[in-house]
Amino acid sequence: MKQQNNTNFSRRNFLKTTALASGGLLIGFNFLTACKPEATMPVDITNLNFNDFNAFIKISDEGYITIFSPNPEIGQGVKTAMPMIIAEELDADWNKVTVVQGALDTKNFTRQVAGGSQSIRQGWDALRQTGATARQMLLNAAALKWNVDVATLSTAKGIITNANGDEFNYGDVVKEASRLEVPEKVKLKDKKDFTIIGKDAINVDIDKIITGKPLFGLDYKTDNMLIASVLRPPAFGQKLVDFNDTKAKAVNGVEAVIKFGDKVAVLANSTWAAMKGKKTLSANWKSEKTESTKNHDAILNNILDGKKFNTRREDGNVNNAFANADKVIERTYHSPFLPHNCLEPMNFYANVTADKVHLVGPIQTPQWTVNRVAKLLNRKVETIHCEMTRMGGGFGRRLYGDFALEAAEISNIAKQPIKVVFSREDDMTAGTYRPAIKYRIKASLKEGKVTGYHLKEAAINGNMYGAIPNFFPAGCIPNYKVDTESYASTITTGAWRAPYTNFLAFAEQSFFDELANELGVDPIQLRLDLLQNVKNTTDKKIEYSGQRMEDTIQLVKEKANWGKTKEGVYQGFAAYYSHNTHVAEIADITLKDGYPVIEKVTVAVDCGILVNPTGAKNQVEGGVLDGIGHAMYADFSFKNGKPAHKNFDTYRLIRMQETPKVAVYFVENDEKPTGLGEPGLPPAGGAVANAINAALGQRLYRQPFVKELKKRSLLG
Repeated sequence: MKQQNNTNFSRRNFLKTTALASGGLLIGFNFLTACKPEATMPVDITNLNFNDFNAFIKISDEGYITIFSPNPEIGQGVKTAMPMIIAEELDADWNKVTVVQGALDTKNFTRQVAGGSQSIRQGWDALRQTGATARQMLLNAAALKWNVDVATLSTAKGIITNANGDEFNYGDVVKEASRLEVPEKVKLKDKKDFTIIGKDAINVDIDKIITGKPLFGLDYKTDNMLIASVLRPPAFGQKLVDFNDTKAKAVNGVEAVIKFGDKVAVLANSTWAAMKGKKTLSANWKSEKTESTKNHDAILNNILDGKKFNTRREDGNVNNAFANADKVIERTYHSPFLPHNCLEPMNFYANVTADKVHLVGPIQTPQWTVNRVAKLLNRKVETIHCEMTRMGGGFGRRLYGDFALEAAEISNIAKQPIKVVFSREDDMTAGTYRPAIKYRIKASLKEGKVTGYHLKEAAINGNMYGAIPNFFPAGCIPNYKVDTESYASTITTGAWRAPYTNFLAFAEQSFFDELANELGVDPIQLRLDLLQNVKNTTDKKIEYSGQRMEDTIQLVKEKANWGKTKEGVYQGFAAYYSHNTHVAEIADITLKDGYPVIEKVTVAVDCGILVNPTGAKNQVEGGVLDGIGHAMYADFSFKNGKPAHKNFDTYRLIRMQETPKVAVYFVENDEKPTGLGEPGLPPAGGAVANAINAALGQRLYRQPFVKELKKRSLLG
């Protein structure tokens, strides 16, 4: 029998090797998510006998494959895209693959997180290795059974073929393969040989979503489970003094009322009864430190006017650049707090017993949440089992898991299974919000060039994360400085889709549009000229690529017919790099009876190799509409710590008739995939603001834009 160097036929228990990492080879070590076919299974797979291949893959004797998906699915499509990567290298038949959501498993899975648009980027290499390694082991097992050289075998769609044309499906050799040594080296496919990656695939959960099958946290239920509706302080900075639950206990279906911390939970046998009972509670509160938006506005202005800052990046000397400039331009941009407004309100299930804790629900950070529950209840992490449901939106809100901690604490007190369910009013008023932020940008112009640039950030509860000061225009302008400072508030804040850049991109891109106007140059050409300065940089801190950004800009310029549109169409341009992805957008606006109408947004994206084009397009379209809607309409404020809005009757979102057409184009290259869930959002506000200026001659400095447009409104 012949064998290749990369094939070791010694046998051992494969399951002991699933967490083995050797020279970058990860067989199942970083298998982040998995897959399901885009069509209905031709057979009832529930009646098949599946064999464990490793911690992630089961293969039936008939060749059907089940893959456990460890990563949270938040609507970003990783439950479809990441399995495609595995299936590609495995040479699986996509129509014979299904997916099961895995539970939190720190032994076999890593980075079970949905955040930062990093799942595909972080998983790309390891997922390919996982699929290729599994394929090689199946080939090795077939070579053993046929007693031939493994190099003479080939695979396609889950079938192994030898030189004589004989065939095994993967199920024929899975038992033997699972006992083989994990090969140390495997060959990955060339991009030109991909048959799954780069092809459109339908969302693996689409049938269940549109038919209402249980998928989401709100769908989950068990016997003897009670619903908990929680009364929280009505204003940030308030503490509970006392409460009266007499009326709540009289509500039909209410079984108990429990105080925990400064909150009161009404437990009932239905969501309706729990929420009705909560409404009848009367409580007294004391205020310790309550805050109002009016005060925040003054506080942030004082920060910008002051001298106390943390310098995040400094090139050259901006003060000298300003002193020697032909002209200095300075503008200040304002943004409000914003809630996340997930379609599915926060919810979570917990069953705390004497020896274990069972958690189930929609969570972006299962491991962190388990660690916090363990600390809260003084339990060992190993005694906590966490299952993840699909999430009806997250946008950063489900990173924090406060709702899971509430469920665990209530269950621990009540001694029975509990599911905490937020009402829409709870969801909008309990935090955690996008922080209010102000940016002040100052630039110097000298002999037709931008010679200095100073960005100041004043924010509530924290500042931009470390990489952002190294985004554009870092490296493009010789004298460049980024300063930040924050104010500590009792109002809870946190990540909101494309943190910080969701507003910073509007501020910077509007500012550059104004600089172009001042210099008398085309706004796109100004960016292209600046990018030449960073193309050959040796500065390792620079996060973006000058060449990739230029290619992205040139693509959107061509596709949007920049500067060559028919009369009455006004265009605005913005380009931004975030989450490792380069995006450029052009908004087309017309005027109807004097009102601006967003007709179309053209988008160019460089996110490397596309795994699932359909999913990628959906993510970009959603990000653009999300960015436009919040920049145009969304506003949130506080008075004495109390949120001004509780529901969508007063909180303004974009309406269907206001949404423009979104045309998405992708830069083709061989680069590894980068983030896509968030980067489409940041440039949208800037592109629209610049188009509005082109149409109306009005610069916008404050979000939402409708406040500055006053009597004007955008129609769709």
